Amino acid sequence: MDFASLDLPEPVMQGIREAGFVKATPIQEAALPLALRGKDVAGQSQTGTGKTAAFLIAAFTKMLRTPAPPAPAGTGAPRMLVIAPTRELVVQIDSDARLLGRFTPFRTLAVYGGIDYAKQRDALAAGCDLLVGTPGRLIDYLKQRVWTPRRVEILVIDEADRMFDMGFIADLRFILRRLPPHEKRQSYLFSATLSFRVLELTWEFMNNPSQITIMPQQKTAERVEQSLFHVGRDEKFPLLLGLLRREGGDRILIFSNTREEARRLEDRLIRNGWETRALTGDVDQKRRLKILNDFKEGRLPILVATDVASRGLHIEAVSHVVNWDLPQDAEDYVHRIGRTARAGAGGKAIGLVDESSALALEAIEKFIGQKIAVEWADDDLFMSEIKPTSEERRRYAEERRARLAARDRFGDRGRDRGRPGGRSHGRLHPEPPHAGRSTPAPPPPPPPPQPAEGASGPRRRRRRRGRGRSGPRPEGSPPSS
Repeated sequence: MDFASLDLPEPVMQGIREAGFVKATPIQEAALPLALRGKDVAGQSQTGTGKTAAFLIAAFTKMLRTPAPPAPAGTGAPRMLVIAPTRELVVQIDSDARLLGRFTPFRTLAVYGGIDYAKQRDALAAGCDLLVGTPGRLIDYLKQRVWTPRRVEILVIDEADRMFDMGFIADLRFILRRLPPHEKRQSYLFSATLSFRVLELTWEFMNNPSQITIMPQQKTAERVEQSLFHVGRDEKFPLLLGLLRREGGDRILIFSNTREEARRLEDRLIRNGWETRALTGDVDQKRRLKILNDFKEGRLPILVATDVASRGLHIEAVSHVVNWDLPQDAEDYVHRIGRTARAGAGGKAIGLVDESSALALEAIEKFIGQKIAVEWADDDLFMSEIKPTSEERRRYAEERRARLAARDRFGDRGRDRGRPGGRSHGRLHPEPPHAGRSTPAPPPPPPPPQPAEGASGPRRRRRRRGRGRSGPRPEGSPPSS
C-alpha cells in the first residue's frame, strides 16, 4: 500500500517523505485504515516492522483534523500520551515523532529518568501536545500535578508485554485509571505477543479494539544470516577477535547477559585495539545517550550491551549482532538479532556457545522454529589476546570492588522502588527527601509517669555494688564471705 492512497493531511505526508517512507509495511497496512476511521487497535508484530510510524501517522492525522479542546492554565495537558517501558524506547519514539511531525504544529516532549528532573518538570508544565514517557517518571509528575491526563485524546501503550516483564503493570494501571473514559479517547496497544495478560488490558482500558496479528513465516527477521560457534570459555575471546577481523563491519553490536561481563569485554576489546563502549542499565543517562548517538552516527564501531539495547532501538545499518552469551529467554534472542537486518536490509547474527550457555540453545531453536547453522573455526581464526599488565589487573580489581560495594550499599536504586522491576507510587522526587542536608534528631522519649504524692508505688531494689565498696559496713550486717 502506498501512503498517498490514504488521503493524509499534507503536513503528515511531508513528514513521511522526509523520513524516506514510500510503501507501508504489513502492520502499517493493516492498522492505519482502522486507526484513521477512529477504531481502537491492538496490534502484534515482530520487532522492526514499523509499529511506531503506524500509530504516529494515525495520531497526527486525527489531531490535525480535530480542533484542540481548551487546555487548563498553569499545567501540562497533552492531547496524546505514549507510555513505553524503557528510556531507550522513549528516546526512540520521541525522535521518530519529531521526524514525522516536523511539519505539524505539535510540540513533543519526552520524560524519563536519569536526566535533569527540574528541567523536565518545567518543560512539561509549559505544555505539550504529545507526551512520551516511562511509567515511573510520568507518575512522579502526575502526583505533583505538573501535568493532567484529563485532556488526553489518544493513548498509546508500546511494548505492552515488556511492561509485564519489567514489573510496570501496576504503574501502568495507575495512569490508565486517571485518563478520560475509553469511549472518549482513541487507544492503540502494540506488543510482540498478544498474550492473555496483555489482552486483559485491552478488555479493561480500550473500546472494543480491533486485533491485528502479523505473523511472519519465521519469527526472526527474514534477511538475518544466523550462525553459531561451539567454543570453550577460554578460547571465546580469541575467537571473537578473529571474527571481528574476518567479518569487518562498521556497526557491530555485542550482547552480554551481565553488566560485569559487558564491562570486562569493553576493557579487553579496547586493550586489543578495538574502539568499544559498554551500554548497561547502570550507566548514567547522559553518557548512555552519547554512546548511542556515537554508535548511530558511525563514530563508535563496536557497542557491547546488555538486554537494555535489545528492544526499541532502531539503529540504521547494524551489520553484525554477536551473542557473546546466549540469552536465557528464547524470545530475547529474537529481539537481539532483530537489531540488524531492519527495514529490508541484510545482516549477520553470530552466537558464541560455550559450556555455560549450551543448555539455552535447544529452547531458542525450538522457539524460532529452525536450526541455527553451526560453523567450525579453523586454528587461524583464533587471535592471540594482549593480556593486561599487573598494574591494569590491580586497577580492574579495585574498580570491581568499588562497583560491588556501591551495588551492595545502594542496590538498583534507579529501577527498584519497593518491588521487583517497579517503583512505588509514593516517590515524588528523584532523590531522598533529606538528601544533601542533615536529618533532624528524633525527639527525646517522654519521662516515665511519677506516682502521686503519698501513693505507694512499686518498691525498687537497690543494686549492690560488690566487695570494693568504700565506707564502713552497717552495724549488724554479716561479714562478707
